[in-house]
Amino acid sequence: MENLFRLADQPDFFSRRCIWVNGPVIVGAGPSGLATAACLKEQGVPYMILEKEECIASLWQKRTYDRLKLHLPKQFCQLPKLPFPEDLPEYPTKRQFIDYLESYAKQFEINPRFNECVQSARYDETSGLWRVKTLSTSGSTRTEMEYICRWLVVATGENAECVMPEIEGLNEFGGDVLHACTYKSGEKFKGKKVLVVGCGNSGMEVSLDLCNHNAYPSMVVRSSVHVLPREIFGKSTFEVAVLLMSWLPLWLVDKLMLFLAWLILGSLEKYGLKRPQTGPLELKNTMGKTPVLDIGALAKIRSGDIDVVPAIKKFSRGQVELVNGEVLDIDSVILATGYRSNVPYWLQEGDFFSKNGFPKAPFPNGWKGNSGLYAVGFTRRGLSGASSDAMRIAQDIGQVWKQETKQKKTSKACHRRCISLSQF
Repeated sequence: MENLFRLADQPDFFSRRCIWVNGPVIVGAGPSGLATAACLKEQGVPYMILEKEECIASLWQKRTYDRLKLHLPKQFCQLPKLPFPEDLPEYPTKRQFIDYLESYAKQFEINPRFNECVQSARYDETSGLWRVKTLSTSGSTRTEMEYICRWLVVATGENAECVMPEIEGLNEFGGDVLHACTYKSGEKFKGKKVLVVGCGNSGMEVSLDLCNHNAYPSMVVRSSVHVLPREIFGKSTFEVAVLLMSWLPLWLVDKLMLFLAWLILGSLEKYGLKRPQTGPLELKNTMGKTPVLDIGALAKIRSGDIDVVPAIKKFSRGQVELVNGEVLDIDSVILATGYRSNVPYWLQEGDFFSKNGFPKAPFPNGWKGNSGLYAVGFTRRGLSGASSDAMRIAQDIGQVWKQETKQKKTSKACHRRCISLSQF
């Protein structure tokens, strides 16, 4: 309470509606935020989740294409304390994963405050508390709010904001231009020539989906890329890599994975897909660049249904000029150019997070900062990494919470005895 009184003395404390949170504030109600909330609940720690959209897992619900499935087997994607139903397939669909997350929130009675867009969060040195300012929307009403808390958990994740590249002439193109986050299906592109900019998992899958809807995709490959089979001899490629890393050094696992990929997929350079010098696992760990897991796009590339093209020089009306001088007539452009963290836009802190919105400390030490600041879902290791972060954070906060709760109970008991004794 002393901290709150200090805060109340500051000039702007009463300028907006303030809410004291008896526990941590979690920013983001995606899988990372839900996992943290469930783990905190098990520890007996109260919390509050702030979510800018009107639903949980908004990335999955609003910004993914219809054909999407989990890229990894379900056992590597489940959240703490609740496994996937046994009757689900090895690679659940988008809808099945959303249903799982909704049942997860229901199971652990997780009720985020929706439509709360965090504008800023900063640690107040005077009070020793975090001040989280939001813009709350309800219909046409917009209200400024401020949440005061001791702990702040950043759970907005690696993919909070889509990357929109600036390409010469794109504004003059004239046709449809959309980011992959708004792409749902290739149905409306039937018979059209579509340029897909990007060759990661999204670019490959969007190109495949366009083929399946009788469109004519050309996929821009601007740099080298690792393409691996989704499965190796009936086992998940990810599962094989995890098994190998438990026995062998990473550099050797990389060499083995590339050899196995060559055995199954063959050489890809003749199709315009050149592999990076750095191995796929090392590249993922150091640069966060995820290898592509092939689910059928390579067969379409080999057959010529997906045309692989080099980098873009510029756009013009209904056309694109490539760096090799080739000019293509196209009807639409889909930017599969990825996502980035939005943390630098709202978190006023420079010690724990870097300018790119990721913790400065490498895995596995990037989950805890100073002054009660935590990060979950920034490990570049998918949902299993987020689950690991969530459990660590809950245990860390839970230890302090239980110790202080125990001290308060002891203090109260002592106070009663003193009063009782003073009456005689």
